[in-house]
Amino acid sequence: MGKGDQFYKSERPSFNVARLKFGGEKFEVVVHPDAAMDFRAGRISDLKDVLLYDRIFADAHKGLLPSEHIMKSVFKTDNRDEIISVILKKGEIQLTSEYRDGLREQKRKWLVQLIHKNGVDPRTGLPHPPQRIENAMEEAKVHIDDSRKAEDQVQDVLKKLRLVLPIKFEVRELQVRIPPQYAAKSYALLKNYGSILRDEWQNDGSLLSTVEVAAGMQQEFFDELNRLTHGSCETKIVRAK
Repeated sequence: MGKGDQFYKSERPSFNVARLKFGGEKFEVVVHPDAAMDFRAGRISDLKDVLLYDRIFADAHKGLLPSEHIMKSVFKTDNRDEIISVILKKGEIQLTSEYRDGLREQKRKWLVQLIHKNGVDPRTGLPHPPQRIENAMEEAKVHIDDSRKAEDQVQDVLKKLRLVLPIKFEVRELQVRIPPQYAAKSYALLKNYGSILRDEWQNDGSLLSTVEVAAGMQQEFFDELNRLTHGSCETKIVRAK
């Protein structure tokens, strides 16, 4: 590779494209990646929110445009918006390495939070701090799969983590009694932290609820309840499972 080639590579513009290959031809549009994903999923419909440049390319990095005749032959239309929609929905969304790195970091942080909230140290029954989980993921050389949701990778990550960190996922059934003056506004908090299995309004207006909460969220749940009720609620662990 000559110096000219090295210069071109280093100066090559960095952007995200949606690319469709069809019949030996290539068609590209330059996109905002999050918006392109949302368009493909049907969450947005306005192409103005998706496109960085309002143009169809044969090669976006080189600035080459496709033949109008070829586009009409391939897509059976000369309607630009219809062609772009097909490229976005059926093509491959090419992401820059910077963007992929950012997504991977977000996914890693979300995995750490999922494990922190749902997992506990079986020796103490307490959740591991996020930093300890991060350190263990690094030690266990956990690989984050770019193509899968964080939630779908949790069990695979746990298998590796357990080689270096004692951890188990557990939910706890908690019984909560809330005094009458706080019962109504506490109900949203109960639903926010877990699944309400049973609730009974007592004759004195207090609320007796049984809630299922992720083990790692138990202390935070108790803290929030105590803050809301000024320490006047009663809580009890019924069972862990």
